[in-house]
This record gives sequence, structure tokens and C-alpha cells, in this order.
Amino acid sequence: MDEQPQSKTRTALARLPFECVALLLQGGGALGAYQGGVYQALSEAGIHPNWVAGISIGAFNSAIIAGNPPETRVDTLRRFWEGLTARPGWDLTGALGAMLVKGNDARQLVNQMSASAALLGGVPGFFKPRLPPPWLQPPGSLDATSYYDTAPLKATLERLVDFDRINAGAPRFSVGAVNVRSGNFVYFDTTTHVIRPEHVLASGALPPSFPAIEIEGEHYWDGGLVSNTPLQWVLQYGPRQDTLAFQIDLWSARGAFPDNMIEVATRQKEIQYSSRTRENTDRFKNSQRLRCAVAMMMEKMPEAIDESEEAKLLRSFGDHKVYSIVHLIYQAQQYEGDSKDYEFSRLSMEEHWRAGYNATIRTLRHPQALARPHNYDGVATFDINEHQGE
Repeated sequence: MDEQPQSKTRTALARLPFECVALLLQGGGALGAYQGGVYQALSEAGIHPNWVAGISIGAFNSAIIAGNPPETRVDTLRRFWEGLTARPGWDLTGALGAMLVKGNDARQLVNQMSASAALLGGVPGFFKPRLPPPWLQPPGSLDATSYYDTAPLKATLERLVDFDRINAGAPRFSVGAVNVRSGNFVYFDTTTHVIRPEHVLASGALPPSFPAIEIEGEHYWDGGLVSNTPLQWVLQYGPRQDTLAFQIDLWSARGAFPDNMIEVATRQKEIQYSSRTRENTDRFKNSQRLRCAVAMMMEKMPEAIDESEEAKLLRSFGDHKVYSIVHLIYQAQQYEGDSKDYEFSRLSMEEHWRAGYNATIRTLRHPQALARPHNYDGVATFDINEHQGE
């Protein structure tokens, strides 16, 4: 890796002033290797989340993290991502790969060829083309509703993930999916469900590529159809506790105006799957400000009305809990284009992993990143891209 954590940082991180450390992993297909690099840096710094939540590829990474002991999580994540990118003829890595694909035009061509190979031949350990294709399958069958079979992914999860460990509840585990019939967004959470491979598969069942997953008589699709980030679930629907949340996004909401149709398709995906993370954060700040104001008001409440039903209701709403949101967003390269979420070359995987690792190391070195909020509303956000040069 390019950057190394400092030893003094390790010592400081052992005493984080928060009750909950949450890792929130957005969906984004092949870009998910970025989250592997992020987790490696967190692990080396001694940060082990006690709540892991994900959508789509973030759900797969979350399952590997929650379903393995801390000392083997990084190695298992590497095995997962090296397995997905182990396609003969596309193993361009390190200096050799850089020499072979110098320049944006050459690299864009290689990436497009790699993405086309995934579309035509599938991805090992993840999905394979459905044969015969869906339009030749019996009407009414699940095989008639998707282009690919995700049985290889189920086998991969069963091999790499200890579901008994996940269901033990440490760390807490949550993945989001959408009920196909009702359109309702659902979280499968270890506090309410016994998690099986099907729950993780459901979170990443993106139509029309992948089939819906049946769970207890209902069918579910990818949670990214409704919301591609679990931020709201953890902050607004989780227990009220001092929380440090690492929000790992694979799609940037901000970007340049497109110049051609490829860039239009790319920008459309970025906007669609960024899931308005900043907007949700701002909305949460407003609600948190109200909670703090109510808590302060209740502390000044006259004794005569302190035990009224209205006062009890207000007291249940107000508190002084604090939330710090560390935001890490993958910054895509110009040559990646709109196929970056299904371009599973080893070269790109290594680049994504390294980008996540280095961004996290830079973030952890900043004195504000892990500080407990002391402002009025008790919410602080940190994005290393907004603190460059400090």
C-alpha cells in the first residue's frame, strides 16, 4: 500500500469516545473493492465497528466483515475480491498493468473490454449467464426474470462467511432490500432476523440482471432501488447512542457537466446511486438540533409540570447524544465510464482497494476526523476531500 498508519494514531484510536462505531457501506458493484481498502486501514488502526450495515455490494462486504473474526477479516475480503477478479487474460496488476495501458484512451479501452467480458461470461464466484436466456425460460419462473444466475455468489458467501458468527450479534449486522410486491424498503437486521445467505443475496439482487430472492414467501430485490446507503437506518432508526459512523460511498453526488453520451450515462448513475447522502445528513442535523433543544428545555422545566404526560413525551424525544459522520467517497477516474460498476479486472480492483486504503489513512491522520462533536446540535461531519491542504 502507498501510505502507512502512524503508530501514535493506533494508540489514540484505542479509546474512541463513542458508544457505537458504525461502518456503512453503499452499493456499487465492482467499485466495492474501495470498501475493502477502507476496512483494511481501519483494522490496522485498531478500529473494529460494532455495527456493520450495507446495501448491495456493501452487503456482501458487510457479511464478510461481520461473519469473520477481526484477525481474518481483511484476508477474507482480499480472497473475495481476488476471486471475483480471477479471470484469465485480465490479470493486469501493478507496474505491468500500468505499462500496458498507459494513457486514458488505452485504459478506457481495456476497461470496456473487461466490462464486456463480465457481461458476456459473468464473474467467477459471483454470477454466470443464464442458459438458456430468460426469454426462452418457462413463463412465470424466476429464471425468466433475470439475465444471470447468482448461485455462484451464494456458494461464495457460504464458503467465506460464518453465519453463526453474524447471528451472535457482535457486531450488529444490517442489510437493506426491497419487497418486490409491495415496493417497501426492508432491513434484515440481527436484532430482528436470523440472517442467512438469502438475506445478503436479496440486498444485491439488482434487476433485471439478477433474480429476486425468496425469503419466507416474499421476493426481494436490491435495496439500492430505493436507497443505496444505510445511513438513515443507523442514525434515525437505531438506538440513541453516541455514534461514530464511517459512511463509505462508491458514487459521488458531485461531478462535472457531461460532454458526451457516455458521460451522461455515468453522471446519471452517480446521481441515482449516491442516494442524497449529504441531504440526509443535513436533515438528520436538523432533527438532532431539535432533540438537543428539547433536552435543554426539559432541564429548565418547572417542577409543577415536570411529571405531566406532555413533559414525559418531550423527555423521551430530547437527549444530548452526539454523532460524528466520517464520509469517504470514491473519486472515479476519467477513464472508468459508466461500466465501472461491472468492470471486474484485477487492475481496477487493486486501484479501488488502494484508493480506499489511502483515503482512510489520510482521514485518520486528521485531528478533526475522530473528535467528539462539541457544537450545539451534537452532529459533526468530516470529508477528507474538503480538508485537503490543511
